[in-house]
Amino acid sequence: MKTFLRGVWRAIIRVFDAFAGIGGFRSGLEKAGGYEFVGWCEIDKFAQKAYRTLYDTGGEDFYENIRTIDTGRLADFDLLTGGFPCQPFSVAGQRKGFDDERGNLFFELARILKDKRPRYFIFENVPGLLGIDKGQTFSKIIETLSELGYCVEWAVHNSADFGVPQSRRRIYLAGCFGADCSGEILYFGNIRKENTRKVRQIIKGSQGNRVYQTDGLAVTQCSSSGGGGGKTGLYWIDMNYPPNFTDAARCLNTRYDLEVSSGTHRGERSGVFIEEDAPRAVLNPFKETTHQNGRRIKEPNEPMFTITVTDRHGIVHHGRIRRLMPLECWRLQGFTTEQFQKVAETGMSDVQLYKQAGNAVTVSVVEAIGRNLQLFDKKLNQK
Repeated sequence: MKTFLRGVWRAIIRVFDAFAGIGGFRSGLEKAGGYEFVGWCEIDKFAQKAYRTLYDTGGEDFYENIRTIDTGRLADFDLLTGGFPCQPFSVAGQRKGFDDERGNLFFELARILKDKRPRYFIFENVPGLLGIDKGQTFSKIIETLSELGYCVEWAVHNSADFGVPQSRRRIYLAGCFGADCSGEILYFGNIRKENTRKVRQIIKGSQGNRVYQTDGLAVTQCSSSGGGGGKTGLYWIDMNYPPNFTDAARCLNTRYDLEVSSGTHRGERSGVFIEEDAPRAVLNPFKETTHQNGRRIKEPNEPMFTITVTDRHGIVHHGRIRRLMPLECWRLQGFTTEQFQKVAETGMSDVQLYKQAGNAVTVSVVEAIGRNLQLFDKKLNQK
């Protein structure tokens, strides 16, 4: 396979990794093979540390702030990747779009495209990008890229369809300079197999208090996940012996002789379950001081507590409820156990490990896109 770069035919696709995070784009493209990284940019110092731990960055251009990149000194490359900040476009944020300073960072990507003219780009963001200002923000992005000479395609993909048990819908944009790439890079047709599993919620409540079954998909990982007040969700773990290990949100290291909380993170509460075959009704699983008529847990086969406006209800049955561990969050993003361990062994805190997983691009999605891009690049250069 060859790639055109500034009048030179190359055997591999050279990449500059903007908004690199912990390298979701890099891990995915390295798995696809045929890509070489010439530089990267990341402003978060903890993510920088993780990136350097995971990849051999010796000799590569590095920039901490994308706004300070001198494109005249930047090495030439064929592909620009970037998961530009999603908070301005996310329903979890205030959705200010370009009115948010972080939203304007997209135009830094456009500046690099204008000055360097790489053959391709691949960007990632939240689906909320489509709805900001009734679509005007997204239209401005497409217009900007088109005016730079790029054919642009976009698609919303769910990570659950690419081999990881996490429901994570993200919009991907891909483009080719001076050639039609419509339906070539982001379209998978019959190659992609739909994941028939869904997120299965068994106890409702605000995010961070909801409880999910482990045989469904995990909830979307986000940068504020984990720790006290975390947003990863809580998962129901089977206590029958031997423990029931599942494909999604698996219990990897948790000791089953502990109490309700694994004791791993702040903010979790403890209790004791009596080994019985029958389920028990439990009132407000996350508010241990709340009672109805002096009771919090009922005997087996007793009816559920009275439904009220303020109370929440749950069931205790040979199980426990716990949060995802940082390792599980990384695996839900397609990173390997070995990659996680390398970063964890640097002394990285759980708070940062959760944040890094939540901010990452799903590796398996990028790998699939990378393989498509290689096929298109080969076809393009055979014409």
